[in-house]
Amino acid sequence: MASGLGRQPGIAYPRLSLPEGPEDLTVFQRWLEEAIPMVGALGIQAMSEEEGALIWQLALSASLNDKGTGFGGALTAQTTLQGWCWVTLFLRQLGLQRDVVVADANQQFFAPVTDDYRVICAPEDPAGARLLVDKLQTRGKGSITLKQQLFCGTTLCLKATGRYAVLPSG
Repeated sequence: MASGLGRQPGIAYPRLSLPEGPEDLTVFQRWLEEAIPMVGALGIQAMSEEEGALIWQLALSASLNDKGTGFGGALTAQTTLQGWCWVTLFLRQLGLQRDVVVADANQQFFAPVTDDYRVICAPEDPAGARLLVDKLQTRGKGSITLKQQLFCGTTLCLKATGRYAVLPSG
């Protein structure tokens, strides 16, 4: 793959081939860092999936602010991107390559992020994934609302929600 720094505005990055089995999240993360150049600077150390949730481990050092804690803008970018990844990976499990965009996003900050942290992303509604599949089958497009929770140790530092739209194919 070409270096993400050589990307040109207005030119889409080639899609990652659909997996022939379970998704290799390391391969997906490498592709993501090429497709979206800023991703390499976000401090994502690892991605995993568990019971319908996408979990990221992140290094605080990549997102420090002037106070030595997590910079709200970086944390917001991470939660927004994680939601996009959740939907993209969900579609890939269904064998679909579709464009996904964030329609709206909100964050609530509760405590400063003072150490490496994890972010957990899952549908806000337990039936959300099934409802998205139904919309895609009947309308050719759909959306889903996801929630993200950022934990520093056991402390909940940030809650975010985002609605992600899956655009029609073609």
